[in-house]
Amino acid sequence: MLRRFSTNFALFSMALDGLSVIFSLWLAALFRPALGALGWIAPIPDQVVIPPPLYALFPLVWILIYSSLSIYDGRKYLRAMDEFSILSLAMLISSVSAAGILYFSYRDVSRALFMVFVLLTYLASLVWRILARLYFRAQKKSPSMARRILVVGAGALGQKVKAQLLQSQLPHLVFSGFLDNDPQADLSDMPFLGTFDQIRIVLNQHKITDVIIALPHSAYYQMSEIVQAMEDISVQVWVALGFFDLALYNTNIEDLAGIPMLDLRASAIDEYQRMMKRAFDVFFGSIALTLALPLMAVSALLVFLEDGSPVLFRQKRVGENGRLFEMLKLRTMLKNAEQMQSQVEKQDADGNLIHKSKDDPRITKAGRFLRRYSLDELPQFINVVRGDMSLVGPRPEMPYLVEKYQPWQRKRFAVPPGITGWWQVNGRSDKPMHLHTEDDLYYIQNYSIWLDVQILMRTVWVVLIGKGSY
Repeated sequence: MLRRFSTNFALFSMALDGLSVIFSLWLAALFRPALGALGWIAPIPDQVVIPPPLYALFPLVWILIYSSLSIYDGRKYLRAMDEFSILSLAMLISSVSAAGILYFSYRDVSRALFMVFVLLTYLASLVWRILARLYFRAQKKSPSMARRILVVGAGALGQKVKAQLLQSQLPHLVFSGFLDNDPQADLSDMPFLGTFDQIRIVLNQHKITDVIIALPHSAYYQMSEIVQAMEDISVQVWVALGFFDLALYNTNIEDLAGIPMLDLRASAIDEYQRMMKRAFDVFFGSIALTLALPLMAVSALLVFLEDGSPVLFRQKRVGENGRLFEMLKLRTMLKNAEQMQSQVEKQDADGNLIHKSKDDPRITKAGRFLRRYSLDELPQFINVVRGDMSLVGPRPEMPYLVEKYQPWQRKRFAVPPGITGWWQVNGRSDKPMHLHTEDDLYYIQNYSIWLDVQILMRTVWVVLIGKGSY
């Protein structure tokens, strides 16, 4: 029986994708003569013969590209939507690569045949994965497939591990209970299975498959004894580190000079996502900057005619990982606006600092127009191209406001800051960002290149109606 996250299933998936490509290529060639009846496709009277090398080359291209995007890593794309999204991207890249191969080799292959082949391959890849998910969902109901988890340590960290396990709602993960030596531990709502010295008995009695050690710092000295007691028992052993509250957002194990280290400032997006995001920013940011130059020139002229130079406003902002950078904007306020900041700041009913208002006296007439349609933000495409910012991400905050952040709010610095983001398309200035960090955390937790595209499309409508911008 194949297990979803096993090496055998990954190899099976590669073989199935390869066979899907071969079968789709053969089927497209079989259907090609019939496509001539559509009228807008050139008729081919005879049966099409696919050059034999393509039956070996195309499956290789598809498998290599799928592998490079980690499609065969089942744990990386647990949600169906995530897997199908990355599959669509992989199909696009594979199709373009295959088209390039045909251009430099077998240029006589029909374009209509190639499009049918791509469609059939995509459908085959999609269908078998849907069927596989249905199969594994049915298999998870079997008790023999379950992973029974024992948590060693019932303190704050252990309770957090338990809560995360239950919140995940994964049917193949079963929380069995706690081991703990502390009689004061809160075990009222979960089974207490014994003390640390009873771990071998508990493992055998409850058929435990995974042990999570969640001890406080003060009890780390006991960890070696616990691990040694399980040396000859076939279980997975995990250590839940109690440093996560110190992390900006994510943690990674990195090798530093041959020493394994825990990186508390690891990015919330992996290297591949970062590469894709940066490529997206450079490509579309450069296009947007080029198209925006005439509009920037007219906007700058409006600023100059009303209040003279400088037309650009440069301000220190806090970016990814707390790094300071200089953000560019067209100036929309009086030249001494920063000296007047204390005159417009106020506190709401909850004591939160509000630093913006619709009737801010520092905003010029031209500035009010530029702000309404976000024209003052156009120079930030320069920040995007040079790598200070991204097109989409949490807005970069002013340093003096960051000093007032609570620790959980600093998690918004785990990704590059953006011109627009989830916060902007769900309220803009109506919701001061330092009071609604949860919108940024939602973006970080659900990041994908498709979410960036969705936010950019929604931003266009938000800017056109000028909602919440002042």
